[in-house]
Amino acid sequence: MRGMPWLYVVVAGVFEIGLTVSMKLADGYKNLWATGATFACALLGFYFLGLGVKSIPKGTAYAVWVGIGIAGSSIVGIVKFGEVASPGRLACVALVLAGVVGLRLLPAT
Repeated sequence: MRGMPWLYVVVAGVFEIGLTVSMKLADGYKNLWATGATFACALLGFYFLGLGVKSIPKGTAYAVWVGIGIAGSSIVGIVKFGEVASPGRLACVALVLAGVVGLRLLPAT
């Protein structure tokens, strides 16, 4: 299927968000369940990213994966952990998302 590689990269990005959230909850790897989730999310994220880069330029796939992780982790941090949501920080997240969208929409030639 034509869109499957992009779906793989998006799934990998979701696992990247899970990685950062579970790492925060692991509390220096003292919480065993969250530590296990951290390693599981890392493995699954790399697995799906690996599937995606079979058909997508690796630099583009990596940037999209990281962009999803940055934006998602920032949003979860703001909503769940009370991290600062200043206009400057939100603008930076928006810039990351704009770059991700641009990499997805522009030709890779």
